Amino acid sequence: MGSASSSYRVIYLDVDGRIQKVVFSRFCSPCDIKELFCTALGVQRNTNLSLLDSSGAMVSIDPTMPHNTERSPYKLVPLAGGQLAGKMQHTHTHTSFKINELKTEVTNRLAMLEKRVELEGMKVVEIEKCRNDIKKLREEMASRNNSNFLDDSKKLTPRRDVPSYPKYHLSQETVEALRLPTFDAWQWEPNEMLSCLEHMYHDLGLVKDFSINPITLKRWLLCIHDNYKNNPFHNFRHCFCVTQMMYSMICLCSLQEKLSQLDILILMTAAVCHDLDHPGFNNTYQINARTELAVRYNDISPLENHHCAVAFQIFSQPDCNIFSNFDPETFKQIRQGTITLILATDMARHGEILDSFKQKVDGFDFADEDHMTCLKMVLIKCCDISNEVRPMEVAEPWVDCLLEEYFMQSDREKTEGLPVAPFMDREKVTKPTAQIGFIKFVLIPMFETVMKLFPQIEEAMVQPLRESRDRYEELKQIDDAMNEVCTSPWLRGPEVPGAASRGSRLVSDRLS
Repeated sequence: MGSASSSYRVIYLDVDGRIQKVVFSRFCSPCDIKELFCTALGVQRNTNLSLLDSSGAMVSIDPTMPHNTERSPYKLVPLAGGQLAGKMQHTHTHTSFKINELKTEVTNRLAMLEKRVELEGMKVVEIEKCRNDIKKLREEMASRNNSNFLDDSKKLTPRRDVPSYPKYHLSQETVEALRLPTFDAWQWEPNEMLSCLEHMYHDLGLVKDFSINPITLKRWLLCIHDNYKNNPFHNFRHCFCVTQMMYSMICLCSLQEKLSQLDILILMTAAVCHDLDHPGFNNTYQINARTELAVRYNDISPLENHHCAVAFQIFSQPDCNIFSNFDPETFKQIRQGTITLILATDMARHGEILDSFKQKVDGFDFADEDHMTCLKMVLIKCCDISNEVRPMEVAEPWVDCLLEEYFMQSDREKTEGLPVAPFMDREKVTKPTAQIGFIKFVLIPMFETVMKLFPQIEEAMVQPLRESRDRYEELKQIDDAMNEVCTSPWLRGPEVPGAASRGSRLVSDRLS
């Protein structure tokens, strides 16, 4: 960072006979400076302004404008003069004048502080100081009952003025491990996972290629984290695992050689957003219970539609819009692509999507838009349900988490008199029975189909799935043998009824 004198400009304005001091960064755009001047003048931010020097000559409003002093302030003239005139006609009383003066002063100071944080990427100590200053200013405004003046309409998540998670230095070992399907997310805290996600966007060249503001990227990731609920399974750690697996597939399959950078951006962003605000109860429950989401989306993928809606509510906040530099047509393409991929994660559409991909894979054409859309849908599906690709010690805890979430739903369904799926009923399901069919009939066929296009995933992804299937089949044989022993009329020993396998009894005890 340069010195204060080189980093900031000070301009003095004559605002209705009062000298107003405005400080802004030399990196501010002319548009930003105009907004500051509008705030100082007390008019709407989109008001067109003219800046006049002491001789009446016009001065260009940009970071290179000449310095002035309190004795020779610039005069601001709104081109739509009625706005200022109408405003000043209503400020005759001394009290009103003081309130407007306070609003102008505080707003100007607040804008200065936020611009410093946004544009300079200041050091941690300076950031903390600015955060404290901003907090004090907001408390001051609240104490003066001017809450409407600084009304914060962003209700989606508690607003954080600057990214508060620390910047972790990722070791070379971590950077290399992030690219592999074996990455163990259980070893990382949320702040560390946020830094890893940030690294992925930088490493893939997305920040540089699309001129994404790094501070905005941090704000967006924080907002994403805040909008995942603390469910046993569908939580922020699951979001991270899905995104890390997508990153791993991009690296392993050299997807950047086959797909455009815009496609890579869509794949990563859809993975980050794919389960936003998941309530912990699946679409079947939403529909059977006739919840607000099911009614809103006419029973059509209510959760996935909700995830999309929350994602773009977050993007609608300027502080979190990593797409702010895109033209409208490109943003429309990103929006449509992201929605398509998130909606594809509804398992009710699994057969339809996989069948479509199977029809295309033998003659796959990377230049065909329909083929590419289908590939991207299958890729996010693979990543969404990819836990069994990981090593056993990483994958197995996720089964416990999923069963816990299932049991919470089935318990509620029993209480509310709704249908209960057998694979969610704690009285019927076991770990082996829960996993064997899913691995054999869902995971392996889908990954083997992708393997036709990208043979390099066989060793890293398909083989671990086959080994996981074999392991659970062995566990099921042990369970069956134990159950047979327990029910045999010839064996009534004292310890037999208390015997517990790795199956239903252990899972039920652990998760009840």
